[in-house]
Amino acid sequence: MIVRFFAFLVGLGFVSALFVGFVMPRDKQEESAAEYVHEHMTLKPVHYSFSGPFGRYDRRQLQRGFQVYQEVCSACHSMKLVAFRDLEEIGFTKPEVKAIAKQWKVEVPSINDKTGEVSSRKALPSDYFPSPFPNETAARAANNNALPPDMSLLAKAREGGPAYIYHLVTGYATQPAGLLAKFPDAKTPDSLYYNPVFANLNIAMPPPLVADGQVTYADGTKATVDQMAQDISAYLMWAAEPKLENRHRAGTAIVIYLLIATALAFGAYRNIWRDMKH
Repeated sequence: MIVRFFAFLVGLGFVSALFVGFVMPRDKQEESAAEYVHEHMTLKPVHYSFSGPFGRYDRRQLQRGFQVYQEVCSACHSMKLVAFRDLEEIGFTKPEVKAIAKQWKVEVPSINDKTGEVSSRKALPSDYFPSPFPNETAARAANNNALPPDMSLLAKAREGGPAYIYHLVTGYATQPAGLLAKFPDAKTPDSLYYNPVFANLNIAMPPPLVADGQVTYADGTKATVDQMAQDISAYLMWAAEPKLENRHRAGTAIVIYLLIATALAFGAYRNIWRDMKH
């Protein structure tokens, strides 16, 4: 009896502690500047041709996006998982791909066959996009100790996918005075740039798209900042998931097959059991 009584007291004390912890007011955690901005931020929806179960890539948009990458982003960001020959999938011909590889501004590291020394050569269609920097140390040295991320899988590695990339490259702004009044310690350092879309509001990358007409599109499309942002984010989505259309087609075929199989199975069920009396 004594053991049971003490066990009852221990259990009662445990339940009481849980109850007190549940009903007692909690200390309100101090809100950070990033949490405040993200809570009050409204982003406009971005529509892409590949959205939805029947979406398909717009090849012309992907080619424009590649042009933005080639002329703007490739100065700092690598795409080590994309080969030049992969560009045929977005509508470039073999001669065009060969010319793009040959004219790429960064040569491919190689070994001299005769001397065995390290050298470089013009890129071939079979090569992957060469990095703009020889190593991480050089990349950080050229970017104020910030390492530009590889863009091969960026659209799948960031929450929000291509829409996040669109909002990020168009989201640079002047830091609001009201934010500094509420959070005096949130002032953006001189070496960084204020971008409310970024996780901690301050990003090392300078605004990549600074003005309309920064790129002259080969197809004649007007290169506004908004258009360039949509095109580069769509291109990066293709780079991260080049088989998206195949998945959509396979999924559609499977759904149709399952619907037909379900109808046949139900018909067989009704035919077998139609003469059975309940």
